[in-house]
Amino acid sequence: MKRLLVLSSLMFIMTVNNSCNQQVAESTDNPLLVEWTTEFGVPPFDKIRTEHYQPAFEAAMQEHRDEIDAIVANEAEPSFENVIVAMDNAGLNLARVNLLFGMLSASDLDDEMQQVQNTMMPVLEEHYNTIMLNDALFEKVKAVYDKRNTLKLDAVQLRLVEKTYNDFVRSGALLQGEAKERLMAINSELSTLTIRFGNNLLAENGNFVLELNALQVADLPENVRIQAQEAAAAMGKEGFVFTLDKPSMLPFLTYSTNRDLRRELYNGYLMRCNNDDEYDNKQIIKDMTRLRVEKAKLLGYDSYAAYVTADQMAGTPEAVYDLLDEIWEPALESAKRELDEMLVMFKKEHPDATFEKSDWWYYAEKVRRQKYQLDEAAIRNYLSLDNVRNGMFYLANRLYGITFRPISAPKYHPECSVYQVLDVDESHLGVLYIDPHPRKSKSGGAWCGYFSEQRYEDGKRVAPVVGIVCNFTPPVGDTPSLLSFDEAETMFHEFGHALHFLFADVRYRGLAEVEGDFVELPSQIMENWAFEPEIMREYATHYRSGDVIADNLIEKIQHASLFNQGFMTTELAAAALIDMDIHSLESYSDDMDVNAFEKYNLATRRGLIPEIEPRYRYTYFSHIFNGGYSSGYYFYLWAEVLDQDAFAAFKERRDLCDKELAKLFRYELLAQGGQRPGMEMYRAFRGADPDKKPMLRARGLWNEPEPVDTLEEGVVDAQPIVEPGRPIRPTIIPAQK
Repeated sequence: MKRLLVLSSLMFIMTVNNSCNQQVAESTDNPLLVEWTTEFGVPPFDKIRTEHYQPAFEAAMQEHRDEIDAIVANEAEPSFENVIVAMDNAGLNLARVNLLFGMLSASDLDDEMQQVQNTMMPVLEEHYNTIMLNDALFEKVKAVYDKRNTLKLDAVQLRLVEKTYNDFVRSGALLQGEAKERLMAINSELSTLTIRFGNNLLAENGNFVLELNALQVADLPENVRIQAQEAAAAMGKEGFVFTLDKPSMLPFLTYSTNRDLRRELYNGYLMRCNNDDEYDNKQIIKDMTRLRVEKAKLLGYDSYAAYVTADQMAGTPEAVYDLLDEIWEPALESAKRELDEMLVMFKKEHPDATFEKSDWWYYAEKVRRQKYQLDEAAIRNYLSLDNVRNGMFYLANRLYGITFRPISAPKYHPECSVYQVLDVDESHLGVLYIDPHPRKSKSGGAWCGYFSEQRYEDGKRVAPVVGIVCNFTPPVGDTPSLLSFDEAETMFHEFGHALHFLFADVRYRGLAEVEGDFVELPSQIMENWAFEPEIMREYATHYRSGDVIADNLIEKIQHASLFNQGFMTTELAAAALIDMDIHSLESYSDDMDVNAFEKYNLATRRGLIPEIEPRYRYTYFSHIFNGGYSSGYYFYLWAEVLDQDAFAAFKERRDLCDKELAKLFRYELLAQGGQRPGMEMYRAFRGADPDKKPMLRARGLWNEPEPVDTLEEGVVDAQPIVEPGRPIRPTIIPAQK
């Protein structure tokens, strides 16, 4: 299970006023304004300070404006080279500052960075709006677009022309007068609200602390107690401290026998930004909903969900609902059966009490131990952070022949580790940073993104610098960081995004991104290998003894693979549904009650049982109000259809690390970026449309039909999830689920 804000780099790209641009541009003291001479072109983190960002944004924005003005002023007939390629090459320095600030403001946000973020966001939004609503520029783009079929362009060049034109149209270039001005105002206000939402959530996460004494934690595993004691000491407190960070909260919910304390901690998590105080997000959500409805109407769509999905593989909100509805009922029924198993134990211990949502993790763990003889705490001993990292590096080498070499490089935080990535021929492929543990300055969840993007310069590929950022269980005392099942799976997930970025070999920057509902395929397919026996035997060794994990323990893990899947699928689908529900609104009322709307759509309309909450409630649903997943949280389930079907291809080869198939996956899918539509790329790899059955089977939601000798004529066994489409503008988002 991946917890990400999924952060869109643009959400953290900020800028400021335009004073002193010439003076700043001529300065050589700002490391963001000069060429990076570090090895492999990594950012000079040791030289970059917060005060450098404002002048860097300022200078880079002016440079970008000058480049756009030059395109507009060019009196030559508009062509692919002097308009489309010129635009693609424009703003390179601004993009570099954008990406760097976006990653650091999510992973190491102090008060000064937050102030820069708050001040600069609306101005940068205006900068990009001004470009995308520039009538003279659009006129040149349209001139090239209208004659595109006569220009003898290759397929990639033609796609870039069409994507560029459609980017302008989706940004409002066809609007006139007051409508265009109103759209700019909406975008500016939305950018401000986005930052306010995220700041409130960051504050709420930091403000809640559950302080306990030794007696209250006596029933917890030793490593959990030590971790809580160290957390307390870091805060200057006595005793033991638990926070709303998942590595702190979930072990407590899983192992504490004290129902009252479990309830207090979980309610603190559920009620974030929902307490009618200065950090409350309900009005922000209402304002964003109102503005998004208005924006969609201005652009000719019935709803914001219709606007977003039109640019994705799904195509329409109806296609998304079809998938979610197909999953919802069997998932909920499976969750109810899981609850029935837990109730047997619960009633023995609390015959007169009612099972509560904060009881789920505790009794799920008890059932797992009894039914599968599987103790997650014991499994952690084999899943040290070093082991899991080495395991994913080993897997990448088996599949693709690439290697990871630790290097000494500037870091933005001491906990980071840095690796040069070498291709199969030992050429330089990129650099990978890993930042694994929670801290107060870091957003919650896990994600992967660029510090600097892959691009082409003078005909040569410039390798990217990529970062994986997580909030995993930190080391405690002499014990290394020991990961849970969920955390180990998340590590493989984010590593899949990293491989996608590292393998990128895209000619034009404007085609770097894929559709949002395709982007989780490269990450989620990696999860399938994480607990496969032949892979686990290579990396899962006991952190003390060094013993390789026993086969019977692996068998227990495999046997328990469907355990609690009803719950996990239900909470995931519930979050995806309420995302679609609020963004499918075709009108807005000031009387809207955010909590009531959420409850009605889940409990009343769809029958969600009170023992389960959606993975994210609206007031802390950062994916859709502070990230890039508005109308897009379904991406995970949509892409899961693809990843399970793709992994089935490896199983069909009877070699989970088949190099020939991995090479096809790399070059047909991972290296392409958005140079081709996602479904076209998938068919090139698989030779067919994706089949939903592997996904449903993997989640325990598919009942195998009775075998038949033949199929009736005209009956197709594997149905595609979507009809062939031609999405134009993909959107990639550093991941967190």
